[in-house]
Amino acid sequence: MTVQVRPVVDRDFFDWLGLWEGYSAFYESEVTDTKALIVWSWLTDKAHELSGYVAEDDGKLVGFAHVREYPRTLEADRAIFLDDLFVAEEARSHGVGGALIEEAKRIARERNAGAVTWITAADNETAQRLYDNAGTRTSWVTYETEV
Repeated sequence: MTVQVRPVVDRDFFDWLGLWEGYSAFYESEVTDTKALIVWSWLTDKAHELSGYVAEDDGKLVGFAHVREYPRTLEADRAIFLDDLFVAEEARSHGVGGALIEEAKRIARERNAGAVTWITAADNETAQRLYDNAGTRTSWVTYETEV
């Protein structure tokens, strides 16, 4: 498998949508046309804070990463947050996830950011095997509340 990572472009919509549906299903999140179009509009809007990257193998999209920059007040710098990372099941264990993380690191270096951070579900052991090799597991606990 020869993987190339590049920014998402308009022609990627339907292939990205298929991957995003797989990502949403994994996290048991309902996919709606409205959600898909909103997220896609963010990814393709150069002025929006969220950027999208896709992993491509022989012309076929096999994964994506969505990233954004954020301030780190305790470090007085900025970092890249890897919001979403997904690899098609048939492309897993072929370096796609690692290539997408490397792209996030490249973006961080380009922007002089101090780190790349991301979270995953506690039971996502497959991803955690990759993440344990790509970064350091932190001691932070994440909370969320609906508003």
